[in-house]
Amino acid sequence: MMILGLVRWMQPVHGYDVRRELLSWSADKWANVQPGSIYHALRKLTEEGLLNAVATEQVGARPARTTYEVTAKGEDEFETLLRNLWWNLSEPPDPFTAAFSFLPAMPRSEAAAALRNRANLLRANVASMRASLESDWVRNAKPVHVSWMVELWSARAEAEVGWCERIAERVESGVSYLPAELENADGWPGWRDGEERPAPNAE
Repeated sequence: MMILGLVRWMQPVHGYDVRRELLSWSADKWANVQPGSIYHALRKLTEEGLLNAVATEQVGARPARTTYEVTAKGEDEFETLLRNLWWNLSEPPDPFTAAFSFLPAMPRSEAAAALRNRANLLRANVASMRASLESDWVRNAKPVHVSWMVELWSARAEAEVGWCERIAERVESGVSYLPAELENADGWPGWRDGEERPAPNAE
């Protein structure tokens, strides 16, 4: 949706300008749009009839530049994707959630230390986001809703800081990872506490 929407916003537009704009948004960090995939995505959207290659220009020895516009089919697809994401919840993949599902494999001391380290990293991110909100770059050079997005990311990070600290305390307290009914039940040997090992130094 990001590439389709950006072409719609800037059309007629070169692929180079689409890539530059997405990089200025740091979209590779929050929208799963990798810089190296943008030109391929533009060609694929064109093959699917969602974009139209209006013209191709070449100046001197520079690579040829293709100008794109959104087709009527692309407009309909963008509107469908946009409203689907506005009106429905879509949980993005989270590698940490995958790791946390194996909490019992970690020694308690290391798990608690890792959670507190995660909280510290998140605090640093929050401080950076707050600084960006006060910067001229956000205040004067970006649409107002960009600062609202940063506020959302900051609020999510702050909530996770509190969660990390609460769970670290529970892990350290020795609370069982299994309810009482499953403590001695068959089929749960892998959910016993991990063996204690020295935790790696957190940079």
